[in-house]
Amino acid sequence: MYGYSGNILHIDLKERSHWVENKPEEWYKTYIGGVSMATRLCWENIEVGCDPYSPGNPVCFANGIFTGTPVPVGGKYGLASKSPMTGFIGDSLSGSWFSIAMKRAQYDGIVIHDASENWIFLFIDDERVEFLPADKLLGLGTYETEEAIRDYFGDDQVRSATIGPAGEHMVRFGNVTNDGRQAGRTGHGAVWGSKKLKAVSIRGTHGVTVADPDTLLKMSFDITEASQGKDTEKYRIYGTSTNVMNMNKLGLLPTRNYTEGVFEFAELVSGEYLDEHHKVKVIACAQCPIACEQMSMVKQGPFAGAMTGIEYECLQAVSSNCGIGDMTAAIRLIDIADRSGMDAMSMGVTISYAMECYERGVLKKEDFISERTPEGIELNFGNGPGAVNLALMIENREGIGAILSEGTRRAAEYFDKERNAETYKWAMNIKGLELPGYDARALKTFAVGLAVGTRGGCHNRSAAYDPDIKSETNRFTVDETRGKVAASSEEYAAVYDTLPMCKFIRRCFTGKADRAGAWPAIANLINATTGWHFEYDDVDLIGVRAHTIKKAFNIREGWKASDDDLPWRWKHEPMTIGPSAGHVVTDEELAYLKKIYYEAKGWTEEGLIPKQLLIDLGMEDVAEEIGV
Repeated sequence: MYGYSGNILHIDLKERSHWVENKPEEWYKTYIGGVSMATRLCWENIEVGCDPYSPGNPVCFANGIFTGTPVPVGGKYGLASKSPMTGFIGDSLSGSWFSIAMKRAQYDGIVIHDASENWIFLFIDDERVEFLPADKLLGLGTYETEEAIRDYFGDDQVRSATIGPAGEHMVRFGNVTNDGRQAGRTGHGAVWGSKKLKAVSIRGTHGVTVADPDTLLKMSFDITEASQGKDTEKYRIYGTSTNVMNMNKLGLLPTRNYTEGVFEFAELVSGEYLDEHHKVKVIACAQCPIACEQMSMVKQGPFAGAMTGIEYECLQAVSSNCGIGDMTAAIRLIDIADRSGMDAMSMGVTISYAMECYERGVLKKEDFISERTPEGIELNFGNGPGAVNLALMIENREGIGAILSEGTRRAAEYFDKERNAETYKWAMNIKGLELPGYDARALKTFAVGLAVGTRGGCHNRSAAYDPDIKSETNRFTVDETRGKVAASSEEYAAVYDTLPMCKFIRRCFTGKADRAGAWPAIANLINATTGWHFEYDDVDLIGVRAHTIKKAFNIREGWKASDDDLPWRWKHEPMTIGPSAGHVVTDEELAYLKKIYYEAKGWTEEGLIPKQLLIDLGMEDVAEEIGV
C-alpha cells in the first residue's frame, strides 16, 4: 500500500511482549486514520464493559493518512481509550513530530494492552520495542520528561508522548503531551497512570512512500500558499484567543461558571491584550504553515516566568469563566495545566464550579487548607492567586483537590451527598466532560450537537456552533432543520478528525470551507497519497463512518438516550445581561431536537443504529453486536 505500512503494533505491558498485526487495504479505506481508526482499534481490543482504569482498557494510537508527507497540517494522530470522565469513547487528537516518528517507524497504529506492575516507559525503535524503567522520570513535568528521554538516548530524533504528575496521580482529566501539544481531553493521562505508563518514545528511520508524489507536492504547495492569505490571518496574528472579544460581543463568553455570557474585564484577557503584553513568539506544529500557537510569558509580578502556549478554549476556562480578569494569573493556570499534564478546560471549569460552591456557602475557606495554604482559600470568583493554589492542589490530589480532581460530575455527587446540597445544578458538564467556551443557551443548533456528542461536552467534534454564530440559522429558536444541520456539522468535523487535518486549513482549498470547496481537493489528496479512486461522496462517508463507530462503541458500553442531555443550568437559568440574555433550552425543546437529530442520522427513536445502516457502511461485525 502507498501512504500506509499495513502494520499495527501491539504491546503487552504485563507480559513485556509485542507483535505486529497486518490489516487489509479495505480496512484502511473504511477507517482511514485519526480518531476513526483509533476508535476502531479500541472496539477490537477492549474488554467490553471494563472500568476505564482496568487493564482491559487499551491505549490506541492511529496515525494520519498524510503524516510524513508534504500535505499541510496533516501531521496528526488520534488517541483513543475508554474515557474515565464519561465511561464512553475518549478520542483525542495531537500532532507534530511524534506522529511523524511513528509513521517513519512504519506503524499506522499502536495498541497498548494490560498494565505494568512498575512504572515504565516504552521505546519503539523501528521494529524493536524496549520496556524501560521510569523511576527517574516520576514527578517530572511533561516537557521535562520529553527532554530527559532525549538526553537519555542522546538523540533529538527520539520523540515522546508523556504524562506529567497529574497523570501519575490519576487526576481524572489528566492528558497526554507530545512536542508541546496535548491530546487534551477525556482523561488519557489518567488511563496511562493506571497502567503505570509514563511515556511512549519512538525513533523511526524509514521513509514514507506515496502513489503520485508530483501531484501531491503541487497540491501541497498550492494549499500552503493559500494558507498565508486572509482566511487564516486571525490565527496567524492573534491565534484563537481573538475569540474572547468575539464571544463577549455576542453574549456567549462563559462567565463566572456559565452564569452569564458577558465579562466586564474581557479586554484584559483577550487575544489582542495577550498579543500586546505577553506574546513572546508564535510556533507551529510539524507540517503546519499557519502557526497559530501564541507562546506567552508573564514578565513580572508573582507569576513571573510562567510561559506556555495560549488558545481560546483554555484561556476562557481559566479567566472569564472563573471571573478572573488578570492575564498573568490565566497564563500561570494554563502553565500549570500544560506542565503537569492536565486538561486546562476541565481544570478551569472545575475551579469555577468550586468558586460557585464557595460563593453559595457550600464550601468554606477551611475546606481549602493545604501545606501551601495553611489558612485555607477565600475562593471567590476573580481570585487569581486562589485559583492557582487550587490548581496545584488538584494536580497533587491534595486535600479537597483530590475530590475536585475527579471532575465536576463526580465532585457534585460527593458534595451533594456530603453537604446535603444541590451543586449538580452548576456542575457544567455533559456526560461527565466539562463544557467548551460557547454558552449554548443561545445557540440552539449547537445545544443539540453538544447534548448528543459521543465525546461529551466538546466543540471540536460538533461544528454546529458555526451556523448559529454566522446567522445561517436563528440561534435563539428551534425549527425542523436543526437535526439535519447538527448531524451534518458533526460528520463534516469528523472528516478532518479522521484524516486527520487541522480544521484551520478548511478555507485554504478553494477559499470556501464547505463540502463543495474542500471535498474534491481532499479526495485528490487521498488519491495522490494512496493510489485509490476516492470521489466526493467517499469523503462524506469518511465522516459518517467515523461518527458511527464512535456511537457504536458507546452503545456497546451502555449508552442510553437519557445520556444525551444538557446541564441543569442551561435548561433552567437564563443569562440576565447581554444580547443572549433570557434564553434557555427547555426540556421540551431538547426532546424535540434529539428526535429530529436521530431521524436525520437514520437511527431509531431511541437513538440506536439500525443493523442495515451498519452493514451498508461496511461494518458487518459491528452490526452483529449492536445493530437493531
